[in-house]
Amino acid sequence: MRSPLTFLPAPVRGALAVLALAANTLLCTLPLFAFALLKLAFPFALVRRRVDPVLHAIARAWVAGNSLWMRLLHPTQWEVQGLPPARRGWYLVNCNHQSWADIFVLQHLLHGRLPMLKFFLKQELIYVPVIGLAWWALDFPFMKRHGKEALRRNPARRADDHEATLRACRKFALVPTSVMNFAEGTRFTAEKHVQTASPYRHLLKPKAGAMALTLGAMGEQFDALIDVTIAYSPQIPSFWDFACGRVRRVAVHVEQLPIPAEFIGLDYAGNSQGRKRFARWLDALWAKKDVRMSALLGNAPAASMPQELVRETAEV
Repeated sequence: MRSPLTFLPAPVRGALAVLALAANTLLCTLPLFAFALLKLAFPFALVRRRVDPVLHAIARAWVAGNSLWMRLLHPTQWEVQGLPPARRGWYLVNCNHQSWADIFVLQHLLHGRLPMLKFFLKQELIYVPVIGLAWWALDFPFMKRHGKEALRRNPARRADDHEATLRACRKFALVPTSVMNFAEGTRFTAEKHVQTASPYRHLLKPKAGAMALTLGAMGEQFDALIDVTIAYSPQIPSFWDFACGRVRRVAVHVEQLPIPAEFIGLDYAGNSQGRKRFARWLDALWAKKDVRMSALLGNAPAASMPQELVRETAEV
């Protein structure tokens, strides 16, 4: 079904999308902050088990609101393969990272199918107006990233993200959660691709640390790894391009994979052999994802194209 407002000029659609996002965010964050203050005032596990589901329900309402304006305003063609049925439990979600639009795409497609997605965020993002406080209230983990020079001066800083990951995972264990990981650690650009000498055609080199630490902290609780690959056409969009509906096509592949038993409970910092094996496993996963990106973008031979690719409209 064609989206009803796609006849509007792209800048008008973009302005309406930003206004809808802002209104939806304000509407949902007001009750969210009220329950977050209750959790802050009574920091007990029993209170968390009661309050966290309410916070998650408010966050799901925010995602549903965003999906609504996307359906109304965007003429995007969706091609989606492998969406899971609705399920509860704990999942580790891994995805390539190209744009701020990735978050909206993931939430739009996985809403109602997996428990709420929670991302590892840079510490600076806690200061984003309104939404930064919402991320804090929902226990999104904030990670401090130290440059090489800072780590050289103070090696103890290497433990900061490890401790932050362990604290976050202890909170995740209380309520069914999908822990989201962008293994590249930053958004893909052609410049970064050259600077990092990435061996992949469409991806940056994956960084194993956050995923390995998460598996080490709560790997036994995860039901599976959900591996997602996103490809945009005709080009990777900025947030404004996405808001304007200038993304002609979004192709997404979702695959559920078992988590290798040897990486559950892995002491990533202290087990050098386990660390090397994990890096090889992640590199193999990334090589497969790179081939899939070519297929999704239409740059692969016909024989390598996924045969079961399902074409869907903006109703996804």
